[in-house]
Amino acid sequence: MSNTATMSGSAPAASGPAGEARGPRPRPFFTPKKIMLYTTLIFFSLYFLFPLYVMVSTSFKTMPEIRFGSIFALPSQINFDAWVRAWTSACTGLTCNGLSPGFWNSVKITIPSTIVSIFIAAINGYALVNWRFKGSEIFFSILIFGSFIPYQVMLYPLVIITRELGIFGKLEAVILIHTIFGMPILTLLFRNYFASLPQELFKAARVDGAGFWRIFFEIMLPMSLPIFVVALILQITGIWNDFLFGAVFAGTHNQPMTVQLNNIVNSAQGTPEYNVNMAATVLTGLVPLIVYFVSGKLFVRGVAAGAVKG
Repeated sequence: MSNTATMSGSAPAASGPAGEARGPRPRPFFTPKKIMLYTTLIFFSLYFLFPLYVMVSTSFKTMPEIRFGSIFALPSQINFDAWVRAWTSACTGLTCNGLSPGFWNSVKITIPSTIVSIFIAAINGYALVNWRFKGSEIFFSILIFGSFIPYQVMLYPLVIITRELGIFGKLEAVILIHTIFGMPILTLLFRNYFASLPQELFKAARVDGAGFWRIFFEIMLPMSLPIFVVALILQITGIWNDFLFGAVFAGTHNQPMTVQLNNIVNSAQGTPEYNVNMAATVLTGLVPLIVYFVSGKLFVRGVAAGAVKG
């Protein structure tokens, strides 16, 4: 046996005290590299979670407990009064109806803006990859250049345009503006994603006689779930958290949730109620957080597939 092993060039396995073969020594789990890695991850996780902890714990406290206790201490008793007031009766300017009207205004803005901008951007990206037309690259360059123009530069022209259209101070103005400003970056994502798909599928469909819309709906869309999730998260987060467009174009009667939150926190009437402010802040950020938690894995897949290949 030993001669055969030597002639074949293979190293003999190490033997234990009882003559049994032993494998390679197992690597220890706590290596210096892993300790440093996990320490860094834990540190940054606590760094980002700490403000959330302060907000949530403060929202469950009463005002006397906030005034005379520590900001870092847990509430002595869970109290939902601040959450109820933030939703139903907190003053958001001249009215004291809480965040509930702003929530529904944000929903009315976010849903159509997200759906329309993603649908148009998907068609743009699909056409720029598979149905190239004369000047398509120039069109794409102009579209991408538009995504880098600061919003503040275009505020006054947009005010004039929405006023002439008769929608200034209405939800339709905010929906239109979010749809337009969301399309450039989403078009880039969809273009890169469709470019990464096998071109043989498109060519085979063309040979079979499928047209523009049939290929788009029956072939491209079923394969594009990850990039649609990316676009969905980007649009929902950007539109829901927007303050500038809501404050300028929505008017006083159609304020989204972020504008009402600003009015609650910066209210000059009476004594600041920090528990109500914290509860209102958490309520305002719940929708983007839920979207991220539900579709986090697909978001990473879509970014990796749609943001690399150009």
